[in-house]
Amino acid sequence: MIHSSKPGLSFEVGSNHLHGVLRVDQIRTDTLVQLVQHWAEPKDRDAVIDALDELAAVVTGVAREGELDAAIEQVEDVASMDTAQVEVSMQDVRRLLAELTEVARRVLRFNRKRFVPGQRQRGAA
Repeated sequence: MIHSSKPGLSFEVGSNHLHGVLRVDQIRTDTLVQLVQHWAEPKDRDAVIDALDELAAVVTGVAREGELDAAIEQVEDVASMDTAQVEVSMQDVRRLLAELTEVARRVLRFNRKRFVPGQRQRGAA
């Protein structure tokens, strides 16, 4: 297991050592703060609640293709949410690169040809 100096922004090996895990807690924090900012505005509250109710219905029911994405986009639009992204400092880029390199070394150790999932061998159709 990789022990990051910043677990909230880190790469680790998955529990079965066959995949990596990227953790970015700041995105969740920003999402909830943006949602609550609009929830707190009386004029916007009903629209946010309606969009969340619609999302809840999709999540708890049998969603048709594209329905979940549409419901999530509706919540994002109603709450005027920003793109889910995080600025990463140069120091964190270096640290994350080292963590990802270690994750790749562990996850790909049984993959003798060093292919990543979905990658094709040269010359293959």
